[in-house]
Amino acid sequence: MFDRSRTYLSLRAVAILPLALFAPAVVAFFTDPEVPWGEYLGVFFHLSILFLVSRLDGAAWAKAAGYGWVALDVLAGILMINQVDYDTAWAVRLGGHVLAGTWIVASSLVNRSRIVAIVGVITGLWLGGYSFVGTLLPEEALRPAGILILVWFAAIAIFDRPRAASETGE
Repeated sequence: MFDRSRTYLSLRAVAILPLALFAPAVVAFFTDPEVPWGEYLGVFFHLSILFLVSRLDGAAWAKAAGYGWVALDVLAGILMINQVDYDTAWAVRLGGHVLAGTWIVASSLVNRSRIVAIVGVITGLWLGGYSFVGTLLPEEALRPAGILILVWFAAIAIFDRPRAASETGE
């Protein structure tokens, strides 16, 4: 039925999918953070990242961090949808963001595109770093990370190129 060795979606499509799903949420962060559909869209956005984690180069531990991010942020979204205490869901989300930052930085550092690498390192450090100072800063301080991750997805879609078969040993 499905051939595991076949690529069904290009890397460009895999990067554009979370970009398209997250862009409305980023707009809502600035205009109406309490929008009722935000958490639902956030769950689908995070699930779409599974495809990107599997496709970007990176060490196994970095990919594990990416998958962990998705799991924790989907959990946080479902907690919010089910009206679990906000502080609990927010703490889970911030824990996931540490893993997100780890994956984004690690996968960016091995990327062949300098633009992807630079934007990714800044994005990952901001997203993961906020988790450690989130009790001292307002949530609005996390918003630029949302813009940066959109730029990172776009940079992957535009600038990232698959390695040649000779570079991968195939």
